[in-house]
Amino acid sequence: MCNLIEALEAAFIAYDPNITEVPMRTGFTYDQPHNGLLEWMPLITHGYSATIKVVGYHPNNPRVHEIPTITSNISVYDISNGHLLGLMDGTFLTALRTGATSAVASRILASPQSKVVGIIGAGAQAVTQLHALSTQFNVERVLVCDVINMAATTFSQRTAFMNLPIEVVPSDERSRVVAEADILVTATSNDIGSGPVFEDTETKPWLHINAVGADFPGKIEVPYNLLRRAFVCPDFMAQAEREGECQQLESDEVGPQLYELARNPALYRAYQNKLTVFDSTGWAVEDAVAAQMMLDIAREYGIGQKVAIENLPHDPLNPYDFAS
Repeated sequence: MCNLIEALEAAFIAYDPNITEVPMRTGFTYDQPHNGLLEWMPLITHGYSATIKVVGYHPNNPRVHEIPTITSNISVYDISNGHLLGLMDGTFLTALRTGATSAVASRILASPQSKVVGIIGAGAQAVTQLHALSTQFNVERVLVCDVINMAATTFSQRTAFMNLPIEVVPSDERSRVVAEADILVTATSNDIGSGPVFEDTETKPWLHINAVGADFPGKIEVPYNLLRRAFVCPDFMAQAEREGECQQLESDEVGPQLYELARNPALYRAYQNKLTVFDSTGWAVEDAVAAQMMLDIAREYGIGQKVAIENLPHDPLNPYDFAS
């Protein structure tokens, strides 16, 4: 986790849109047999490689299929010839890079003295969010709530390796989570049109919110009036305006993107004593960094298998050559 946090921060600082091209993600949404979406997140670093993540979001998965809400795979290509360099799981990497990116944002915007983490939504994403924050802050208390009681009550088991005190707060008392937190994580699977997931209530003046659950038009977690009072930083502006918390705001009410903050963190230190929101919709740069880190680890330790997925015949002009 710590290595990924540092790698992401370095990538944000080095990001050049003239070299790295990141279109907005797109895909399919459907409601049969269950609500879900399947989308792809492409990125190309000109002169080097291309990365494409295919990710599915199906909130009924844990209950119906006993698999994660978010499932994914990532492929990396050599753009000198289009050859597939690596194909890997993206489910773990998506959770890992989302938590690590929130840690980068929190390191810039949250109070360095933050000790209380509040979590609304105690699923898989919440685990890596807390893990990442625990590497950057001296966390002394964790308040967690979820509309699904089982998710909240098992959270301490899933995060036991962090040795942090976890307090489960009833879902109908989530205002206490918001009021007592120094850093608040919202990582829910709320339905479109059902947000926000907490009321605009009293908070600490320096509260920092990592809002990671909004990923579709009409799906929000943070109250409108709170957003308007806060300094709001998106990960990817064009995408956040369409499907993140920023869809509630006008463009002039949104601050710089995270990569801009990472380049000049000193310019934004004053916000550590103010209300701030990181609008995390997921940026393909994060996936590319995580995928490259996994490829490097695989090469170094001999992990994985070399598989001839593509047909690469000895005679490049004969597609049937492989059968001869």
